[in-house]
Formats: sequence, C-alpha cells, structure tokens
Amino acid sequence: MSGLRPPLPSAIAALIGASLWLPAPSHAAQGQAYACAEKDALIQLAVPLPRTARRVAAGQSLTIVALGSSSTAGAGASGSAASYPSRLEAELKSWFPTLAVTVVNRGVNGEEARDMLARFDDSVAAYKPDLVLWQIGTNAVLRDDPLGPFDDLFEDGLRRIKALGADVVVIDPQFAPKVIAKPDIEDMVSVIAATAAKRGVDLFRRFAVMRSWYENERIPFEAFTSPDQLHMNDWGYACIAKLIGDAIVEASTRPFTAAHATTRPAAVRAN
Repeated sequence: MSGLRPPLPSAIAALIGASLWLPAPSHAAQGQAYACAEKDALIQLAVPLPRTARRVAAGQSLTIVALGSSSTAGAGASGSAASYPSRLEAELKSWFPTLAVTVVNRGVNGEEARDMLARFDDSVAAYKPDLVLWQIGTNAVLRDDPLGPFDDLFEDGLRRIKALGADVVVIDPQFAPKVIAKPDIEDMVSVIAATAAKRGVDLFRRFAVMRSWYENERIPFEAFTSPDQLHMNDWGYACIAKLIGDAIVEASTRPFTAAHATTRPAAVRAN
C-alpha cells in the first residue's frame, strides 16, 4: 500500500490491488461491466483496528455490527443478501476462511443518529461486537437538520461504542443525486470527518469513493444507484462491501505486537 503505513504481505497486497469486475445492471449502459477498484489513499483506514487485529491474529471469532439506516438495511438492493453487510460478511470469510465471521445488519430505514442511539443497547451492545460500522448522516441532510445537534449525538454515540471496547469505523453519506442536491451535504461530510478524527476513530469515506466512481471513472449514477436516485443498487452495495472489506483486512493485518497471539492466519482470499 502507498504512504507511510507498513506494506501488506505481497499476496494480500496483490489481491487487494486487483480490480473486481462486477456487472452493471442490465438497464444501465447497455450491460457494460465496471471495475470495482479505488486508490489506496481513498479507502485506507487511518486508525489501527486493535481489537479486530488481535482476534484475527489469534484465530478467534469476529463479530461486526453494522449500525445505520436504509443504506445499511439494504434499501434499493434486490434482497437482503445483496445488502452491504451481507456482502461484507462474504468478503471477510473469503479473506479469513478459518475464522468464524459474523456481520450483524442493524440498519433501520429512515433512522437518524438519535434513533440509533435509542436502540443502542439492543442493537449494538447486546452483540458484544469486536467492530462497529456506523453509517450516519444521510437522513439528517435529507431532512435539513441543523448540524450542531447532530454532532453532539454523533460524539455521544462514538463514546458509547468505544466504551464497549469495540473498534469503530464510521461510514459517511452516499454520493447520490438526491443527497448531493441538498445544500448541507458537503458540510455534513466535513463534520463527520472532523469529529471522527477528533475522537480517534476510523472513517470510510463512502461519499468520496462514490464521487470518484462518477467524476473520475465516469460511471453513470444509474449503474450504482437504484431508480429512487438515493440508495445503491446491487452493484453499488457489492463494490462498497468489497472496498470496506479490503480496508478492514489491511488495517487488521498490519504488523503489530499481540501478547496473546503467536500465530497469524494467512489473509488470502479463498478462490
């Protein structure tokens, strides 16, 4: 990988660097296929995932809770198996075939941060997660909520997750027509990034990744979003899951000292 971070083992780096070709929906761009790949700098997680790394190194089970709203629940997908949490579980199992990996989908359509925190004990804490993926911000923007109260709730949620001893990866809003039409979307993305950095948690920059698809790769919106122009479709969810999976694998297999682990399972994607 690029930058100052330690390099991945060559087998992992080669696989992560390879493009995953996924078919676009048949109604988009005459069935053309698009490559699901992104620059390392855009998807790498800045903060280590110590709990995840320890469990991977020790060959222990890994429990991940995906907390969020409709784009976590899988709105716009052809079914629950095409949601990003379901696809992510399959991705991680292919990287770590000897580990018991569970990704729990706790997305609820229409929710905002205050709703997610109201069900935190049952939806997050009850699972004793090793890693929490928190998708947040889209509905607040769509409803023109003020950013100040949102940031307070966001900080409270991060404190509660960290109190569980879990690693945290925040996922910011999607780059989709109905979202980018809102005047506060860039401010929301900036607030999420600043708060995540202040609290020392990771951020998966979904907004920037999807913007790159559209602006740099010239992939049309209809190839990765559903007809409602808000949620992702099967291709979009699959690609996001792959990129999040790549980021988690890289962050959890960086060189580190684990007092209770003497061996590390090879993170090599199963064929």
